[in-house]
Amino acid sequence: MRRREFITLLGGATAWPLVARAQRADRMPRIGVLWATVEDSPQANARLLVFRQTLERFGWSEGQNLRIDTRFAIASEASAQVLAKELVALQPEVLLAYSTPMVMALQQETRTIPILFVGVSDPIGSGFIASLARPGGNATGFLLYEASITGKWLAMLKEIAPNVARVALVANPKTTPYEYFMRAAEAAAQSLALELVRAQVENAVDLERAIDAVARVPNGGLVLPPDSTTSLLRDIIVARSTSHRLPTVYGSREAVTVGGLMSYSVDRVETLRQAASYADRILRGEKPANLPVQAPTKYETVINLKTAKALGLTVPDKLLATADEVIE
Repeated sequence: MRRREFITLLGGATAWPLVARAQRADRMPRIGVLWATVEDSPQANARLLVFRQTLERFGWSEGQNLRIDTRFAIASEASAQVLAKELVALQPEVLLAYSTPMVMALQQETRTIPILFVGVSDPIGSGFIASLARPGGNATGFLLYEASITGKWLAMLKEIAPNVARVALVANPKTTPYEYFMRAAEAAAQSLALELVRAQVENAVDLERAIDAVARVPNGGLVLPPDSTTSLLRDIIVARSTSHRLPTVYGSREAVTVGGLMSYSVDRVETLRQAASYADRILRGEKPANLPVQAPTKYETVINLKTAKALGLTVPDKLLATADEVIE
């Protein structure tokens, strides 16, 4: 090879990494979103709108200097994994994951792309992070609930229905950290003189059987921690618990707006605003390993008086006074 050809070849080889870096620098940043619900969910889309609007306040405008790719997965491990693979293939700068199964699916595909989670209650037990203060890997985010929240749910149930003696904790262990909530519930139940019953469900048939079993014994009640499976089956839970006259406390307000009795839950809209601030910091170069996981600070109580009346319950004045929303 002649000297001139060698120099030209060497110069071209040296330039390729520079060209690649320049292309990456010119590329519009992307956020990939994996959400555990159906695509036409009004709640999910309203929260994603808040996320986008908050990003705009940080200077990120979708279509101008940011692209957001969203995928919706039903409560199915297979569908979540397929969609996680799609999003990771796009090589976004940030992945936003809503719920424990969605984070799990994404971490199976990447341990390098930053994952920002919301709707997750036990990130340490699930293996996503090393600690709340120092996550240590490629994931960080915002806790949905600390385990002690179960004591509040049980106490509210006892307050609105003093005769309740036996309570079932209803959720799918595949889509929510069931033992995380159950351990805390067992401790709280003892102090309230309540018998706690396991009700692990995976589908509508399981759910109906579990609720029917609770109803066969007098003075029963239900607690529904946040769970993508039971969220999809919300209408069945509300209808069946009402027909059996079972007082029920939910970990999300949406169930109460469609006829459930009562909820005590995190303000999830506020969580998405906070998540946008972390997304901004990651887009600007901060590492998730150095961003501490944040605990919720804002909660809301919602009570449905019409349902309380249908169940033959009188809502105590003290409980009414603490409610953020009362549905007549």
